Amino acid sequence: MRRALVLIIFVLAVSYSTRAQEANLPLITVTGEAEVKVVPDEVELSLGVETSHKSLQTSKSLNDERVKRVLDLVKTSGIDSKYVQTDFVEIEPWYPRGEDHPEYMEYRVRKAIVIILKDTGKFESLLSQVLDGGVNYVHGIRFRTTELRKYRDEARALAIKAAREKATALAAELGQRIGKAYRISEYGSGWYSPYGSWWGYGWNRGMTQNVVQSSGGNAPSPEGTIALGQISVTANVSVSFVLE
Repeated sequence: MRRALVLIIFVLAVSYSTRAQEANLPLITVTGEAEVKVVPDEVELSLGVETSHKSLQTSKSLNDERVKRVLDLVKTSGIDSKYVQTDFVEIEPWYPRGEDHPEYMEYRVRKAIVIILKDTGKFESLLSQVLDGGVNYVHGIRFRTTELRKYRDEARALAIKAAREKATALAAELGQRIGKAYRISEYGSGWYSPYGSWWGYGWNRGMTQNVVQSSGGNAPSPEGTIALGQISVTANVSVSFVLE
């Protein structure tokens, strides 16, 4: 018990000492944000097959037939089975007329299929085929990069550089210089694609220090109605520098 008490007192003392030391240091704290534009090299498709019938067995059979047809189409397209998954199944009674009466009740069967497409050039053709083959819901389409770690590191380095440049400029306005970094924190980093399951959906944020850099090559010219464009990989940092 004494050892635990001594340890707690020691930790509190160190914490107090650290805060006291920090309070005596002339610090400047800035934030930096960077965005790297990347051409996607794979697509994730989240699809749904829904059927309904007064007979549960019939509804399930119809759903199984559609799903099998879709999976056969995917296989014919040369997509490896490890990139295809049925990840959601739901069976429920429902009333298509909105009248809660046994006479109108049907059984609705839903199944979700997720496909990772490594050849983005096949995207439009595959989507058309599966829609013709029995898919009646497109829950989401996400364009991604397989080198996310690489571009996150790149964005992080740019964010740190942006923070240093901001701190240098602010300190210069006061006739001072920045010294070593005292504290570095990362927050809110990630990636986003302007594509999704909602019309025109995307997001944007106010940027405290913005660096935008294109990377990852050029997107191929669209030959159909789908343009890959670019996705964004972002990094956000907060840095405290000692003022000299």
